[in-house]
Amino acid sequence: MAGDAYQPSAFYFKVAFAATLGMSDTSFQEVSGIGSEVETEPYAEGGENRYVHQLPKSIKHPKLVLKRGIASSTSPLLIWCRSVFEGDFSASIKPMAVMVYLMNENKVPIRAWSFANAYPVNWDVESFNSTKNEVAIEKIELSYNYSNRVI
Repeated sequence: MAGDAYQPSAFYFKVAFAATLGMSDTSFQEVSGIGSEVETEPYAEGGENRYVHQLPKSIKHPKLVLKRGIASSTSPLLIWCRSVFEGDFSASIKPMAVMVYLMNENKVPIRAWSFANAYPVNWDVESFNSTKNEVAIEKIELSYNYSNRVI
């Protein structure tokens, strides 16, 4: 069958940041929050009681959520997050472009999404549990202006 005949697998993906200082910092366990929604505003038409019109108002995007094992202190992503969360807003937040690629078995992107002017808004370390043998996970949520599906 042709290369696009099968539905793509969701386990082989890559996340790229515009300003990672030339260092690779793209290993994530999970990426979620890729999507868009049209916000609507109800409008009741005078004399029409069977329904209420839903008028388009704006586009809203969920936060882009990245999960991975807790990174080292030299991680460019960690340095960027620390500058936002530990900087006391003494310096301006530096937004950056983020790309998420869904890859095929030959390491070629088959789908891609771009996120404009992303910056961290939540940084969370999942709970530690002495009864489980799991990797310690950090979750980073990014807000952004808009997204586009590139491929």
